[in-house]
Amino acid sequence: MLHDNTPILIGAGLTVQKQKDLDKAKSPVDLMADAGHLALADSGAGAALGEAIDTIASIRFVTDSPEARALPLGHYSNPGRTVANLMGIAPQHTMLAATGGNSPQMMINELAERIAQGRTETAMVVGGEGFASIMRAVGSGVDKAEWNDQPDEQPEVIGHEKSGVLPVEHRHGLYFPVNYYPIFENALRAHRGRDMQTHLQEVGKLMAPFTQVAAEHPQSWFPIARSAEELITANDENRWVGYPYPKYLNAIIRIDQASAVVMTSVGKAREMGIDESKWVFLHGCSDANEVWNGIERQDLHRSVAIHEMTKQAMAMAGWSIDDIDIFDLYSCFPSAVEVACQEMGIAEDDPRPFTVTGGLPYFGGAGNAYTLMSVATMMQKLRATPGAKGLCNGNGWFLTKHSLGLYSTTPVDGEWQRQAPSVLQAQIDAGPTRAYEEFPSGEGWIESYTVAHVAGRDPLGILIGRMSDSDHRFVAHMTDEGDHVARLMREDGVGIKGTLATNDQKLNIFTPLS
Repeated sequence: MLHDNTPILIGAGLTVQKQKDLDKAKSPVDLMADAGHLALADSGAGAALGEAIDTIASIRFVTDSPEARALPLGHYSNPGRTVANLMGIAPQHTMLAATGGNSPQMMINELAERIAQGRTETAMVVGGEGFASIMRAVGSGVDKAEWNDQPDEQPEVIGHEKSGVLPVEHRHGLYFPVNYYPIFENALRAHRGRDMQTHLQEVGKLMAPFTQVAAEHPQSWFPIARSAEELITANDENRWVGYPYPKYLNAIIRIDQASAVVMTSVGKAREMGIDESKWVFLHGCSDANEVWNGIERQDLHRSVAIHEMTKQAMAMAGWSIDDIDIFDLYSCFPSAVEVACQEMGIAEDDPRPFTVTGGLPYFGGAGNAYTLMSVATMMQKLRATPGAKGLCNGNGWFLTKHSLGLYSTTPVDGEWQRQAPSVLQAQIDAGPTRAYEEFPSGEGWIESYTVAHVAGRDPLGILIGRMSDSDHRFVAHMTDEGDHVARLMREDGVGIKGTLATNDQKLNIFTPLS
């Protein structure tokens, strides 16, 4: 039986801006307003639906991150209200998600629960980035002071703002995703017992199909199909970023894209005359955080949170992973896809598509908002294939914050209800962790590593390892003496033994014994 309070998604909009003329370029919130209008039109109800929206929820911008707060542009304290004003709608309530690529799906899950409980009737979720135009304006000195807005109203914040790393991780450069995700990649390679080149070839084969999907998506930032070999071969166009990832294996955040989805209940949709062909049901959902700090996790190649979250969402829907027809696996870096496959029980050569957009490195890594674009695209795919089942997952920080949604046009049978996220979180929080030494001294060995390549600087070896006597973790930089940093790129660094000492800058330095 289909209940009137069952939450559904009824409208989706996506937009992309590739305007190089800053006089004509739209601000991030203008792009989001455009996406919002497209979502209203997509529902078939148009302006009438806009008048019915009582809640507008938004996703944080890259400019909210500590590394970008000094920029003079792109600061919006309540993007939802700013977008609503631009659209000419007047929702009574505004919401803002905490930082993280999980946040769009997390917000959809939260709103679905509120709709089912009668606390919200009709809601719009908006998200996007104008970071390409913002950085172009900053670089050229063009005054875009109007690309800021600070309404008096404070939004309800969903989720918790918290640093993604410990001070020792931050000091050694692990607050940059381009440095941490390659460490997960090398940990996966070591766990699977592959040599460096074989593993890189497998990564290329995994990601090449993403580029093919991106090449066909009308809102894609890079609509270019590339071969596996192109993705993994470093050259002037595809420079090293963080070994083993050249540029083409990294999410790109300098994009201008936006998306919006509209949600309501079955009863309200019927009242407004929304055609059932527009309805997409959220059959299962889950949200969970991994052990927060990477160096305290039991294994660097795993995500207990993704594993348990998938089980919870599947149980809610009454589905199994074999039932899924279409995936959009969060793809900021290949290791995020590989870990998701591993924890969900999907073979990496599974013929089912792993993305509906093309993924963050190719479709576009719209900061925290990417998953909203994957959900909007998933809605389009499922409507075109009634009865098919789709899965979208989101990932925030460093394989830290996770969210998942299971979608279909097939109606939910019975009362829609999710288990409180706190139940699963308590289970994960009770799991084992690893101790670490902030200032290690003595002998240790490398558990995983990357070599960071920053323009104008020498390559930097960043290591996570274990102390030989205590098995405690450590974070360190490879010594810059000799050719030890270059060695990490030509031969496997995992397992190398060395000594550790802390310098005057509180940086731990690892020197190989041989």
